[in-house]
Amino acid sequence: VCVCVTCRPTSFICSLIGGHSTRKVPRKEAAKMAGATNADIKRVLSIQSHVVHGYVGNKVATYPLQLLGFDVDPLNSVQFSNHTGYKTFKGPVSNEKELATIFEGLEENELLPLYSHLLTGYIGNPLFLRQVGHILKKLRQANPGLVYVCDPVMGDNGQLYVPKELLPVYRDEIIPLADIITPNQFEVELLTEKEVRSEAAVWEAMEWFHQRGIKTVVISSSDLGQPGVLRAFISQQNGPRLAIDIPKQGGKDLVFTGTGDLFASLFLAHSHGSKDIANVFEKTIASLQAVIKRTVASLPNGGNGPVKAAERELKLVQSKTEIEQPQVLLKAQRLN
Repeated sequence: VCVCVTCRPTSFICSLIGGHSTRKVPRKEAAKMAGATNADIKRVLSIQSHVVHGYVGNKVATYPLQLLGFDVDPLNSVQFSNHTGYKTFKGPVSNEKELATIFEGLEENELLPLYSHLLTGYIGNPLFLRQVGHILKKLRQANPGLVYVCDPVMGDNGQLYVPKELLPVYRDEIIPLADIITPNQFEVELLTEKEVRSEAAVWEAMEWFHQRGIKTVVISSSDLGQPGVLRAFISQQNGPRLAIDIPKQGGKDLVFTGTGDLFASLFLAHSHGSKDIANVFEKTIASLQAVIKRTVASLPNGGNGPVKAAERELKLVQSKTEIEQPQVLLKAQRLN
């Protein structure tokens, strides 16, 4: 980066007009000279899946983050034609060597200090996942204030949809490195190796994560609410415990793909620079529910009946206003 020796801030202007002398410095030093703080930096390295058609993984995470003021650098763990809920899907799966090579390019160009956040989602290869741990350590060396948001995508509704070999890597190597995690109920059970069938069990599971150094634990969905209602939970280390009841939308068998990925990206955006965790939680769910509501409204018979996979793709672009300006209708309940 070119900086002005006299004026100090990062600038190419002085070198162009010849007013002052300039010198080249590493980006990290330039940011310090300019007085930049970690709160000023809003760039996410997002490592998860990509689909050509539809909205899951990086495809669903990038747009909301950009709307909320973040630069996003997507690094794809897979590149599929569509998500795996269709009758077929095609495309390559990246391996750990390809991941390392791409990251080396970022590192050699001195780009690592630019990242404020690492976001990870679907990863289908344990060696790829282990490489993510190495990447995180290098990112934190470049920016000690970097926040890692981990969505440990492994399954849902009792069904595992990644190789079982990923579980110990998540549990023993990756999860302890995270600042924020956003598992669903099934993933919490996998990681803690305990059933979560009551609110008491929820808080025991939350404490299990806190004991491993995770500051903020969010269970993005659970079946612990009343019939027809999902219940989400959040706990901060030495902080509040909150829950929100979320009415299900559409037919009883209607399932959407990509909602967990969207939740993690929204939570990352709203939590940046905020100390009001209840408001962060409420805004995240408000936008998510608005996207789902718009999607349901587009379905034949409001989703009551057979619905094709392509029809269930989230109406993300159409929900721009609700993402930028979430209208909080569901309030968080403090439970401690």
